[in-house]
Amino acid sequence: MCRHWRTLFVVSLALVSAGCARKTGAASALKPTSFGAELVESSGGKQIGATGMVLAQPLVVQVNDDQGNAVTGALVEFSGPAGVSFDPPGGLTDSSGQLSANVALGSMAGRYQLIAHTSTKAQKSVELKIEEIALGYQEQLGFQLDNKYCARCHNPESTPERVSNYDNLEVKPHPFTEGDTLNKMSDADLTAIIGHGGPALNKSALMPPYSFTLSKAEIEALIAYIRLISDPPYHASGMVYAQK
Repeated sequence: MCRHWRTLFVVSLALVSAGCARKTGAASALKPTSFGAELVESSGGKQIGATGMVLAQPLVVQVNDDQGNAVTGALVEFSGPAGVSFDPPGGLTDSSGQLSANVALGSMAGRYQLIAHTSTKAQKSVELKIEEIALGYQEQLGFQLDNKYCARCHNPESTPERVSNYDNLEVKPHPFTEGDTLNKMSDADLTAIIGHGGPALNKSALMPPYSFTLSKAEIEALIAYIRLISDPPYHASGMVYAQK
């Protein structure tokens, strides 16, 4: 992976991880009719989308009381790093105790930490942190290559568009989000396996070589995508990451 991209990636992570001061606006003018004790994510977290675009699924959070029951009429506000927008930025929970918002990602590739906020009756702040991933141009190319060549074996979940072959393989491939394993491998190791197949690093021969299928730039894009979606997040050795 080129040094120039690595530098941009570190800068984007530093900016995306910057403080998320809660925004005030129309939502702050709303008056809650009830108060909860906890915020939980219903759906919409850990999505992957292109920079500057609205995520495919809305972010849905729920306010519960201390008994775990849904609370109607609690005020929830959303905030995130610079460039992220919410529609709506906040509101009162519905009869199921939930509030949903469409999320538009910022213009830089990286991990975005979003925050949903509510208050208890005693005005104690309650926050829920949600993570989303924004793909830049290179990572979007890697995402497309993953869907075309890799996901059928490396993603164990089937979809209407793609039937997974994962369960049919004697040696299970690592999902690209499996950071506990893939983070320990260098870019050179991943390049060797992608280009020359599993035997290049004494891995399973079921992993075929793609050096005659993918260009060097495409392999770098695939690795960039793998690094960005890694869970836990990937931190390249020798790099210094900005503290929050």
